[in-house]
Amino acid sequence: LGVDNLYDHINTPLVHHLQNALKAKELYRRDVDYVVTEGQVVIVDEFTGRLMPGRRWSDGLHQAIEAKEGLRVRQENQTLATITLQNYFRMYEKLAGMTGTAATEAAEFEEIYGLEVVVIPTNLPMIREDKNDVIYKTEEAKFRAVVEDIASCYQRGQPVLVGTISIEKSERLSAMLRKRGIPHQVLNAKHHAREAEIVAQAGRLKTVTIATNMAGRGTDIMLGGNPRMLAQKELLGRVEMDEEAWRRTLEEEGIPWEEWERKLAEVTARCEEEKKRVIELGGLYVLGTERHEARRIDNQLRGRSERQGDPGVSRFYLSLEDDLMRVFASQTVASLMDRLRLPEDMPIENRMVTRAIETAQKNVEANHFEMRKNLLKYDDVMNTQREVIYGERRRILEGEDLHSRVREMVEEVVDAAIAGHVDPDAYPEDWDLEGLFRYLRTIYPVTFEPSQIDLDGVTPEALRDALVEDALEVYEKREREFAEQGQDIRELERLVMLRVIDNRWRDHLYDMDHLRDSVGLRSFAGRDPLVEYQNEAFRTFQELIFNIQEEFLRYMFHVRLARAEERPSLRVVEGEGGKGKKAEPARSQKVGRNAPCPCGSGKKYKHCCGRSA
Repeated sequence: LGVDNLYDHINTPLVHHLQNALKAKELYRRDVDYVVTEGQVVIVDEFTGRLMPGRRWSDGLHQAIEAKEGLRVRQENQTLATITLQNYFRMYEKLAGMTGTAATEAAEFEEIYGLEVVVIPTNLPMIREDKNDVIYKTEEAKFRAVVEDIASCYQRGQPVLVGTISIEKSERLSAMLRKRGIPHQVLNAKHHAREAEIVAQAGRLKTVTIATNMAGRGTDIMLGGNPRMLAQKELLGRVEMDEEAWRRTLEEEGIPWEEWERKLAEVTARCEEEKKRVIELGGLYVLGTERHEARRIDNQLRGRSERQGDPGVSRFYLSLEDDLMRVFASQTVASLMDRLRLPEDMPIENRMVTRAIETAQKNVEANHFEMRKNLLKYDDVMNTQREVIYGERRRILEGEDLHSRVREMVEEVVDAAIAGHVDPDAYPEDWDLEGLFRYLRTIYPVTFEPSQIDLDGVTPEALRDALVEDALEVYEKREREFAEQGQDIRELERLVMLRVIDNRWRDHLYDMDHLRDSVGLRSFAGRDPLVEYQNEAFRTFQELIFNIQEEFLRYMFHVRLARAEERPSLRVVEGEGGKGKKAEPARSQKVGRNAPCPCGSGKKYKHCCGRSA
């Protein structure tokens, strides 16, 4: 890099870029954490395995991954609003939900939302057989065993649903099955378009389906197949989920409804026969190739089998090289394998080991719960600020008159200016009146000079009152000018305030993100990061409120009303041949980003009116 000291203060941006480059190269894996599709990096949800188009990692990480993949590096998105899911849900007066896997998270629902989890008994008795986990030393040995198990089920005709935790693993297993000549369907974020169709037929004889974490959630896997979908496929070669849409399709194709009903009855009878044979084979076999960090995801996969009282079997194949095992449970199991001197292809199948893995999962879940609780404590700070800002926006949008608050804003700004330039314990001759007036002129056109102030007996309070009244008189004059030209200054006040709030809030979110990322370092000084964050956030929010008031006043005092004759218009002029042509529109000279702002504030254009340009 040609740098003597990487951590010199002038190299701070370079350190940030290098950290992102390292994360992109070593921590974020293609077809696991993201996929590349149509020249774009698309994030994969780690819990559902689904693509999240439009979502981008922040702070330059997404750009680093784009560079790693050799794609066009796109501009970083600016966060306009942010809220945690917990605080979003808390905005509702009433909360309720229904899911088959809430019991494992009952403590979190109680602590975060105050919701009690009630387990409703199943409609029919559950007769699924959940076998003990099978553990191998290496991942390669595990996948070989998985393929053998699938091959055995395929030869018998028993349908198999295989769950994997990533696209990478699902495609690896798919390649191994192709080598064995076993036909199968792959369902992951790359092939999500036919999800419902693939999963609905996963209960047919000799069917092998590989799915990532999404596991066809919400789709009922019917043993023997879904007769409605099969009938549609046989009749027209495509599947239509919506009943009304299917009726329209039949009409367009000129197929009578009676013919559809005959076809459906014929396929239903076939499916019922096939269902009986599948039940004789033990029902749907759900085979997990790795335990997820959350038991909830494993239960969702298991829940694909044994629907509506049907029989089923589930089993998980694990290895000591799996992420969960490597981090949390490998030492116990590895020492047991070493004592037993088991070869690589010889698995352990023991209830004690299964319990050890479930304990590891509980530890991971508890750790993640603590992380979410900690995140919520930080977001509670932001939530208070969010409610203030959004409440202000809501009042403005509902038509609140800001005129009564202009005086308050003027007083706030003048008070801050006085505090920064006038020492109440010093003689008036030592006050920085030039600096005071120079600053105030960036806010409004002060109508008197410092030299006009009688320094004998003047007090900071008297000076403050004089400046406030001067600003309000200038504002009243502006109001009269607006009225004379038939302009509604009240509407302008609302528009300007909304614009200023939105721009400043956007910048505030960016600042708070950086504060959140860096405040943890203060723990090295023996300080509580959360308390430090609360203090810094309060100070930063006070600055935000003041900056909003200051910028609003600057806009309102400096906005220029164009007279009717100054407004640009199109006119027709006579050219050659008597043909009329449109006049060229007037063009203003482009202002450089580092040039003084034309509004007269004294700031650079990029830090003033150019912020929102």
